[in-house]
Amino acid sequence: MTGTEALLAAHRAIEAVWRIESARLVAGLARLVDDVGLAEELAQDALLIALEQWPEAGVPDNPGAWLMATAKHRAIDHLRRRSRYERKLQEIGRDVGSRPQPDPDADMHDHIRDDMLRLVFTACHPALTTEARVSLTLRLLGGLTTGEIARAFLATEPAVAQRIVRAKRTLAAKGVRFEMPAPGDLAERLASVLEVVYLIFNEGYSATAGDDWTRPDLCHEALRLGRLLAGLLPGEPEVHGLAALMELQASRLRARAGPDGAPVLLPDQDRRLWDRLLIRRGLEALERAESLGGAFGPYALQAAIAACHARAVRGGDTDWERVAALYRVLAHVSPSPVVELNRAVAVAMAGDPARGLEIADAVAGDKALRGYPQLPAVRGDLLARLGRTDEARREFERAASLTGNERERALFLARALFLARAADRG
Repeated sequence: MTGTEALLAAHRAIEAVWRIESARLVAGLARLVDDVGLAEELAQDALLIALEQWPEAGVPDNPGAWLMATAKHRAIDHLRRRSRYERKLQEIGRDVGSRPQPDPDADMHDHIRDDMLRLVFTACHPALTTEARVSLTLRLLGGLTTGEIARAFLATEPAVAQRIVRAKRTLAAKGVRFEMPAPGDLAERLASVLEVVYLIFNEGYSATAGDDWTRPDLCHEALRLGRLLAGLLPGEPEVHGLAALMELQASRLRARAGPDGAPVLLPDQDRRLWDRLLIRRGLEALERAESLGGAFGPYALQAAIAACHARAVRGGDTDWERVAALYRVLAHVSPSPVVELNRAVAVAMAGDPARGLEIADAVAGDKALRGYPQLPAVRGDLLARLGRTDEARREFERAASLTGNERERALFLARALFLARAADRG
C-alpha cells in the first residue's frame, strides 16, 4: 500500500469511527466537564490528534476507546486549569501525575447508556428553539457535520453553524446541567425529544423543499436515534410508538420514487420493494407500545395506521375503514387540522369521497394550513373522485404554486394536466 493509499484508508477509518463513536465521546465527556459545548470541543481535539497520528501509527485495535482516552486526557488538562480540578479529578478516578499513553480499555462504557440519555435530553432542552434542537441533535447524536445538516434542511452552512453555536451558548447561559430532568419535567422533555426525532424523520420522508422527493439518509439518522431511545427508555410506550411509526414508514422508502426520482404515491407503489425487515421491526415495536399501555398515544396511533398499510398485500386489501377510525381517535387524542385532512382521505378511500370533502372543507380555513400544499392537493383528489374535474384541476395548480419541492410540484402539475385533458375529452 502506498503512502497516499494508507493516508486515505486511515481517513476513511477515522470518518467511520467518528460517525459511530462521536455521540458516546461527547456524552461521556459532558458528564465530566458538565458542558456540552466544551465536551464537543474536546472530542474534536481527539479527532484532530487521530488525524495526525493514525495515518503513520495505524488505526488502533479499539479506535473508540483510543479516542475516549485521548479526549479524557484533554479534559484533564482543561480541569487542571480550573479551580475545581481536585474535585473533578476524583470523579475521573485517575492519577494524572504522569501522562500514560491512551489505554484501549480505559473508557467509560459502564455509564454510557446513562450518558447518552442525558445527551439526548440536553440537546432537546425546551430553552432552545425547535430549529436549534434539531440542529444540535443531529450534530451531537447523529454525528452529522454542519455542512450535512445545512444540506439536509436547505440552509446555508454559516446559518446552521451559528444556530448550533447559539444553542450551546444558550445552554451555558441558562446554567443547564448535563443531567436528566427532574421526574416532574420528564414528560415535557420527552415529548420534545420525540418531536425533534420525528421532525428529522419527516423531513427525510417528504422533503419540504429542493429537488429530491425524499432524503433517505435523514430518515436513517432519525431511525437510529429512535432505536437508541427505545433501548434507553424501554418502559416508555410512546418511545416504542415513535420507533414503530418510523420503521413502518421507512419500509416504503425504496418504493416512494421511480428510477428517475419521480414520486410514486402509495396506491401506485410496488409493494414488493417494501422492506419486510423494517415492517417486522415496526410491528414488533408497536406490540411493545401497546403492551405497555400506549395503544392510544399519538405516535402509537399513527404507527397503527401505518401497520394497516404494511399488512395489506395489495393496495385494495387496505382496511380503510379501520384507518379512518384510527384517524378519528387520533384527532381526539392529538387534535390537528393535518390529522383531519388525513382522515378526509381515509374516509374517501373507505368509499365516501363526498364526506371526505366535507371534512377537508371544515379545516380549509385553519390558519395552520395556510400555504400548506397538501390541502389543495387533497381537495383536488376528492373533487376529481366526485367528477368535478375543472375544480380539481385548479386545486392541483394551486398546490403546485405552494410547494417548495420540485418533485412534488411536477407531480401536482402532471395531475392538473391530466385533468385538463380529461375535461377536453369530455
